[in-house]
Formats: sequence, structure tokens, C-alpha cells
Amino acid sequence: MDEPSTLLTLGGLGIIAVTVGLLMWNKVSPVVAMVVTPILGALLMGFAVADVVDFFNSGVSQVMNVTVMFIFAILFFGILTDAGLFDPVVRALILATRGKVVLVTVGTALIGVVAHIDGAGATTFLLTVPALLPLYRALNMSRYLLLLLLAISAGIVNMIPWGGPLGRAATVQGIDPVELYRPLIPLQVVGVLIIVALAVLLGIRETRRINKRVAAGEIEMAAEVDVRGIADAFSQRQQAERADIVERMNSARWIYWANVVLAVGIIALMLGDVLPPHLAFMIGVALALPLNFKGSNLQMERIRAHAPNALMMGAVILAASVFLGVLNSSGMLESVALSALAILPEALGPNLHIAMGALGVPMDLLTSTDAYYFSVLPLVDATASQFGVPGMEIAHAMLIGNIIGTFVSPFSPALWLALGLAGANLGEHLRYSFFIVWGFSIVMMGAALLLGIISFA
Repeated sequence: MDEPSTLLTLGGLGIIAVTVGLLMWNKVSPVVAMVVTPILGALLMGFAVADVVDFFNSGVSQVMNVTVMFIFAILFFGILTDAGLFDPVVRALILATRGKVVLVTVGTALIGVVAHIDGAGATTFLLTVPALLPLYRALNMSRYLLLLLLAISAGIVNMIPWGGPLGRAATVQGIDPVELYRPLIPLQVVGVLIIVALAVLLGIRETRRINKRVAAGEIEMAAEVDVRGIADAFSQRQQAERADIVERMNSARWIYWANVVLAVGIIALMLGDVLPPHLAFMIGVALALPLNFKGSNLQMERIRAHAPNALMMGAVILAASVFLGVLNSSGMLESVALSALAILPEALGPNLHIAMGALGVPMDLLTSTDAYYFSVLPLVDATASQFGVPGMEIAHAMLIGNIIGTFVSPFSPALWLALGLAGANLGEHLRYSFFIVWGFSIVMMGAALLLGIISFA
């Protein structure tokens, strides 16, 4: 084993600390933090400009396929959302609740699962909170219960390859996103079953809370709820939001089912390893555009409509290539890991990734998603890998432990959108949801251990 360099160790820690600090305090965008900080750090440490160029080339070659996948995945699911792919499912689940508290909580969990298939938190909350909040109000249910169930459901689904956290983890580890995702599919199934069970328990608890308030005279028992009216209002709102394009779309009845077949087909080709994910989504976009929109002008208009989200994620991943390239190719990350080995308890080293994963939800309150995956994960990987822990297992442990807490983190822009839509505040959301979310995360890690996705040394 090589000896750590004091200069490389201090330089690596300095770059990581400054980058994390800038991301945590929202002083600059992630692109600025992950490009400027490592380049300045490398130059101050005596590396030449030519070295920095080599570091960048090494990093960008590692992330290019993931970047392309993200850009086209966001465009693909944006087009399918324009076409109303998920609306009938959400409407059917609203009707299925029949205005019963326990059924509403279970329906909320399932709606969250369906709504987050596109991997975009903002879209999920825009679709679900306005649709379900009238139902919660009519039944005197807590809006924070609504946010809790949606947050956990979205966290489970967010393990998909085109979701931000897995894409970041795949970028850091240099693993194909689909390859990283496949072992997580059984865990997602288990997670959906657990959230349904949790929804039942929380629904029973909420029923008791409501009954106590009725008995105390604080509120009146809810009258029969017009669930169909709430579902109709949801459908009308979705149509109104797409009013500017709906008349120019291809609207034959068979097109909806063609979109279903296209979505399932593209995902199947990708998960079946028939096509790499970036090519699969490129083909998906190329087929979805003419299927749903008439003429090149409207097709380009829809690309422009979804381009900001696509380019934002692509820019973050490309900026991360500079950060990761400098730390990895310069030897700084290895030196930091070797220094950490000298001070870590020997028993912790092989299980460091599990210990850090178990703290993933609290860490979401201290670090942004970018800081966690682009700064903490590389350090844990560099350290645990010295004990022979596979990179994929390290990524899985860090991902599973953290991802359920995405939507209780104040660093999540989508959470602020959800709070605004629900008329809620962050402090109450944290008091209501944090320990349940953290407990759910620990249960998911336990399930991952049982399924053999991660293991104790």
C-alpha cells in the first residue's frame, strides 16, 4: 500500500471542504463550485495547466454517457407527461380511495410511486399535491401526512437510473447506471410493500387523531366527500395546464396506449441490456415526438420547453467531471483515503459504507445532494475499497441510506415547491416526518442486507 502524501491529503481535503461549504451555504451554483474550486486548488498545489486539462479529460470521459442519458431521459418523460401518460392512473387511484382515511393514505403512497416514475421531484409534487390536498382537507387529515407519504414514495422510486441520486452515484463510481440499478429492483418492490403497510398504520393513527378532535369538539365529522368531483377537478386542471398544446397534439385514442407501449418498451430495452441507456432514451425521444406532436415546429417547441431541466442536470454532471477528475487523477483522493485508514478503527473500515449509509438521512440535512454524492461518496469509496469492498456495494449502501431522505432535506428545491403547494412549513414537516423517514431508511438498509445487495464484512 502506498504512503499518503501530506500535500495531496491537505489539498484534497481543502478542495472537498470548500466545495461542500459553497454547496451547503448556497453561495454559488453547483457548476461554479465543482469547476472553479478544484481547478484553483490544483493550480495552487503546483499542478500545471496541462495537468488540469488531463484531469478534466479523464473525468469527462467517465461521465459523458451518463450526461447524455440524463438529457434525453428528462426530454422523454417530459414529452410523455405532456401527453398525459400518468393522468388516468392518478385519477383512478383518487376514485379508489372512496373518501376513507386509510384508503386515502394507501392511495397517496401509490400515487406518489406512479407520479415519480419520471424521476423529477418538481413534476411529482405539481401533479400530486394539488390533486390530493382537497381530499385531505375534506377529511380533516393533516397536510404533513400527505407530504410524508409522497416523500417516502418518491424516495423509493428515485432509485431509477434516470433519477438524480443514482445518476450521481453512477458518475462517481464509473458504473453504468442500469448496471447499478438492476440489483435495486427487488428492493424497490419491497419498499413499495413496506410503504403500503406504513400507509395503513398511519391511516389508522390519523383516524384516531381525527376522532379525538371530533370528540373534543375541535372539528366536525366530515360529511360524505365528493371524491368524483375531486377527481374531475384534477382532470380539468391537467387539461388546463396543457391547453396551449392540447389542440395541436395528435389526440387519437390509440395514441395513449402507443405511449404506454413506447415507455414500457424503452425501459425494457434498457434494463434488458439490449440498448445502452443513453441510446435507448435518444430513440425514445425520436419516436415520442412525432407520435404526439404534429410538425417539426411543435416538436422543437416541446424540446425547448423541457430543455432547461435537461441541461441543468447535464451541466451539473459535466461540472462534477472536473471535480472528480482533479481529485482522482491527481492522486489527492487516494492520499486522503490512505490518511483516513491510519486513524479509523480497524473494525469500522470494511463497514464504513454501511455506517455512512445508516446516517444518510441526517446527512441530507447537513449536505446537499451534490455534496453527498460528489464529495462524501468518493471519500467513503476510496477508504472502504482499500478493504476490498466492491465499488457497487459502496454505492448501493450510500444510496439506499440516503435516498429516502431526499424530500425532507432543505437542500431539495422540489421540497420547497411541495411545501408551498401544501401551505406547509419546513419546521413542522421535519418534526412530523424526519424520524419516520429515517426509520424507513434503516428498514430499507435492513432489507438490502437480507437481499444480499449490501453485506457486513
